[in-house]
Amino acid sequence: MAKKKDEESGSEAIATKHSVRCRYCGQKNAVKENYKNNSANCGKCKLPLSNEPHKKWADLSKHEYIHPADSKALAALRAIPGIDTALKKLLEVTGESAIRVTFMASAVKVTPKQCPDLYAKLMIACSTLGVAAPDLYIQQNPIVNAFTGGVEKPIIVLHSALLERLNEEETLAVIAHEVGHIHSEHVLYLTAAQLILAIATIPLASLPIAAILKELLTATMRGALLAWMRRAELSCDRAALLVVQDPHVVGRTMMKLAGGTFASKINYDLFLEQAREFQKNYDVSRLDKFWADIINAGLSHPFPIWRVSEILKWVESGEYDEVMKKA
Repeated sequence: MAKKKDEESGSEAIATKHSVRCRYCGQKNAVKENYKNNSANCGKCKLPLSNEPHKKWADLSKHEYIHPADSKALAALRAIPGIDTALKKLLEVTGESAIRVTFMASAVKVTPKQCPDLYAKLMIACSTLGVAAPDLYIQQNPIVNAFTGGVEKPIIVLHSALLERLNEEETLAVIAHEVGHIHSEHVLYLTAAQLILAIATIPLASLPIAAILKELLTATMRGALLAWMRRAELSCDRAALLVVQDPHVVGRTMMKLAGGTFASKINYDLFLEQAREFQKNYDVSRLDKFWADIINAGLSHPFPIWRVSEILKWVESGEYDEVMKKA
């Protein structure tokens, strides 16, 4: 009798469940009958389960989403006589193998077995944008950051401090941002710009490579590279949005970049108001624009608030929806 009751109980438990296919990675997940969208996470990629579709592109052109400031800065960079030749020589000297050896020896490589949920997120970003999957590494680093480097074979590196602060969707947004650099064909110039920043640090400034860099790249070239680098980030924020397909995921990621560990106590709606106020002041006040541009010139990325305002502007302009319709 007890056995029969147990069997009935087991049958009832099975009957109260059904499967939901993850809209991101395609994994089938068993959920309760009263399941609601976003109330459970996928067992493979760990992203929230939802019956809403996730769009992917068969042939997405980078020109569909590249930020105008990125295009303008890149055109100015390429207009500098000898820039491409200098960059090729620089990267020949430094060697792509040095990048790979460094991270293979000092960071954790993400694979289908090592951190499989991160690997699944990488596959989602790559399949959505139509990019061959690069190697992905996690590096122990207290600086909240991620970057893409390499030339022939790009790699993506996520800092541990960044992953510790983000939820699953925000992590996908960051990975998608980095994949966006590959899709946008930023990697050659980006690697050179990162090398300039790295050599500017005290531990590397005395190495022979620092002298080689100064010999191959003029101050004008170095300045133009760094100026373009900041603007390229705006394009990749758009690429991230095309993958996560929710502007508030990108917005909350930027909120955490701005507010750090205190972000859990920050009102997101007020944060968006701040972003709109910043953009308004930037557009109408020459003094605000002057100081924003001057201060931002010393950074590797645009201000997080600025990045939010740019994403809001892109969405509200209707351009984002136009790109989504083509998926």
